[in-house]
Amino acid sequence: MAVSVDAAGNLRGTLAGADPGKRVFVMGSHLDTVRDAGAFDGILGVVLAIAIAGNYPLNRLPFDLEVIGFSEEEGVRFGVPFIGSRAVVGLLDEPTLNRTDAAGISMAQAIRDFGLDPSRLPDAAFRTTPLGFLEIHIEQGPVLDNAAEPVAIVEAIAGQTRASVKFIGSANHAGTTPMPLRRDSLAAAAQWIAAVEHIAQSTPGLVATNGKINVQPNASNVIAGEATLSLDVRHDKDEARNRACEDLRRAAAGIARQRGLEMAWTDLLNQAAVRMDGSLTKALSSVAPSARRMVSGAGHDAMILAPHIPSAMLFLRSPGGISHHPAESVLPGDVDLALEIGCRFIESIGIEYK
Repeated sequence: MAVSVDAAGNLRGTLAGADPGKRVFVMGSHLDTVRDAGAFDGILGVVLAIAIAGNYPLNRLPFDLEVIGFSEEEGVRFGVPFIGSRAVVGLLDEPTLNRTDAAGISMAQAIRDFGLDPSRLPDAAFRTTPLGFLEIHIEQGPVLDNAAEPVAIVEAIAGQTRASVKFIGSANHAGTTPMPLRRDSLAAAAQWIAAVEHIAQSTPGLVATNGKINVQPNASNVIAGEATLSLDVRHDKDEARNRACEDLRRAAAGIARQRGLEMAWTDLLNQAAVRMDGSLTKALSSVAPSARRMVSGAGHDAMILAPHIPSAMLFLRSPGGISHHPAESVLPGDVDLALEIGCRFIESIGIEYK
């Protein structure tokens, strides 16, 4: 393959087809993961895509086959995910590049520090619209494992809302401030966390998570003056997700008002639910007829590409439903099957465009 790294840090390899440069089909997934994670989230899809490409000699397919290892899919450093896949569809804008990490380093500067040139980001975008995109990924959940099924075809990816919610009260001495006179931001945060769980449990198909909290001044003998929480809300129907977010915002405002606090809500991500391409999903089903169809609760690069490029996804089971953890694993037989399905799928696309 002809290999390069684009200005967004995506690792790209192209296997030339019968008419190089005319048409291209894309496969891949992401190279990064979260801290203290496992070895398969994202990277398995990159390795499988390379293995599928390895089945074909140069100039055999009626299109070029491009494998992309996307950079910064998780969004851990800058609070915005899908940096690499945004770049290949031309969606990496100036406000995103100006976002800073915890150390105050901007995304544009981080790109420079890596030895790349952010002014070249337009070159990372596809020059012509690819024929399609296939992403193979571990499920990252327990559905397939509980059903004792090796693979599934993804029909849609749930929409996501990410927000930062801050309760602002008054820091004061823990021993000298009577309970009725306190403006405790951490107590307000705890009350709201319970409300988040209740609202999520009351909405079928919704998941909502407070995964991170920062408390100031974070001392055992001081009432918390500020508490900042992360919020992650997901549903495969945008209307249900947006309605839940409004309920959560009202709940946070009500708790703050009741306790004499201020509340600040900052939206970080509003990613619409995305359906996979019907024709490619049908082609995937034709080579994996026994595979169930399901919705992905996790976000993937495919959800960024799908509005611009026909896209399909194949899931492998996650033993124990474990992901984003060192115990994350796959079964060799499932990997063999995914490789076989991927090769059959590319063969079927090849026949269509021959």
